[in-house]
Amino acid sequence: MKSAPAPLRFALFDLDQTLYPISSGLMAEVGQRINQYMKECCGFSDAEIVELRDGYFRQYGTTLRGLILHHGVDPDDYLAYVHNLPLERFIQPNPALDEVLAGCPLTKFIFTSASLAHAERVLGLLGVAKHFSIIIDVKSTGYINKPDPRAYQKALEIVNARAEECILLDDADRNLLPAKQMGMVTILVGSDGSEAADFAIPSIDLLAEVCEKLNSRMVGRV
Repeated sequence: MKSAPAPLRFALFDLDQTLYPISSGLMAEVGQRINQYMKECCGFSDAEIVELRDGYFRQYGTTLRGLILHHGVDPDDYLAYVHNLPLERFIQPNPALDEVLAGCPLTKFIFTSASLAHAERVLGLLGVAKHFSIIIDVKSTGYINKPDPRAYQKALEIVNARAEECILLDDADRNLLPAKQMGMVTILVGSDGSEAADFAIPSIDLLAEVCEKLNSRMVGRV
């Protein structure tokens, strides 16, 4: 006889383009800052930047990981540079998101490949920082980022959770696959769905619909 699924207690939220839409344009600007950093601080040509970024993203999930491993880049210097943007131009308070998060009866964490400082700024501008107990940033995981399974394992250790107790929300299909394989419930935000996603919603504001479907498994911790 098949056992019942474990109760859900925790929700791990990606940050960029998950808690706010891709249409904000913020990550496109971050991408330009990455190119600028690689040119001004590392001395790469435009052609090298395109080739390296594409290769490092496919191999490691982020440009930063490749720059650390192959070029000795200081990650804190890189993160401070690429996130040095007027975020208020791209992100505004979102009362609807605040309401949705308040209605989700799970302990909530941020799980991001960005920096702590960037995450705090984004959450502050959205007006939702109060909902998140811990921010698991890329430094917390030893600069090992999604979709490397080691990043997920470290995140679980930080929050003292088992994978089957967790929901992961992310805008990138490739970041959901390791979580699904570990036993997490996976939610793709901003797309129609994929094999790696148990649920898909076009916007984080629709999270309540998924929570309703998972209601029998959700254990309130707020």
